[in-house]
Amino acid sequence: MRAHDSATAPNPIAVSTSPATTPRVRSGTVQAALGVIAFSLTFPATAWGLEGFGAWSLVAVRSVLAAVIAGGCLLALRVSVPSRRHWGGLAVVAAGVVVGFPLLTTLALQTSTTAHAAVVVGLLPLTTAALSALRTGIRPSRTFWTAALAGAGAVLAFTVQQSGGAVTTADLYLLAALLVCAAGYTEGGRLARVMPGWQVIAWALVLCLPLSVPAAAIALSYDTPHLTAHSVAGLLWVAAGSQFLGLVVWYRGMAAIGVPKASQLQLAQPLLTLVWSVLLLGEHLTVAAPLTAAAVLVCIAVTQRARS
Repeated sequence: MRAHDSATAPNPIAVSTSPATTPRVRSGTVQAALGVIAFSLTFPATAWGLEGFGAWSLVAVRSVLAAVIAGGCLLALRVSVPSRRHWGGLAVVAAGVVVGFPLLTTLALQTSTTAHAAVVVGLLPLTTAALSALRTGIRPSRTFWTAALAGAGAVLAFTVQQSGGAVTTADLYLLAALLVCAAGYTEGGRLARVMPGWQVIAWALVLCLPLSVPAAAIALSYDTPHLTAHSVAGLLWVAAGSQFLGLVVWYRGMAAIGVPKASQLQLAQPLLTLVWSVLLLGEHLTVAAPLTAAAVLVCIAVTQRARS
């Protein structure tokens, strides 16, 4: 995790097929996939955390703990403060990934199952790819968009079937979370081309400390935690795993293979979360789940083969 580890090529690395870049593309795919695995545990861990914390205190405390870890890494490695031109992008990452997405999804999980939330958030890859195209000017191929839309359609059909066609307050929270998170991912992927991916999320977390510390103090004063093994484990995972380590490998992966392609790997995230919801929370799945899984996996294969 050194300051010169970042990808600095001006063109998306994922579009090159030269032998020199193949190992980096493979490494980027593996790192992005590890990020997806870490993120897939976020909703079950949040559900565990809500057993002992309120929504606001859980989000604030996780942000503070993640920032302490990130700040410790920055200090230990004596990382220089980013230049002024990067702070606007870091603020977008902070607002979308550090504050917006965790808060909105945690509020949604107070009334929604993790399985339902997972399939709604399955629309995140398409949202990220669309915002990335608008932000960067990169235009993925027609095949890419067709497969991405098909995957999103499968996820949407599953969601509608599960909710009986009604849009709930939790769904509105989740849809808003999609937009802010996609913006954070897009900006973070862009910044990860000029600084190491782990520094992107680390500085975003540190940037939020002036807000997260007083927010945690206020939330805890109104919401006395009931510490249990589940609530502590859930808090630690969303802070260290989801909020920092997962985003470290995720942004590094996006820098190597490009935001649109990396975002499509997240089509597998709701499927993994469904598995965790059964194994860790004892939730029951409908017959539609494996059908959606098969459709989504096909779409992932197509998008990864499509040329950007």
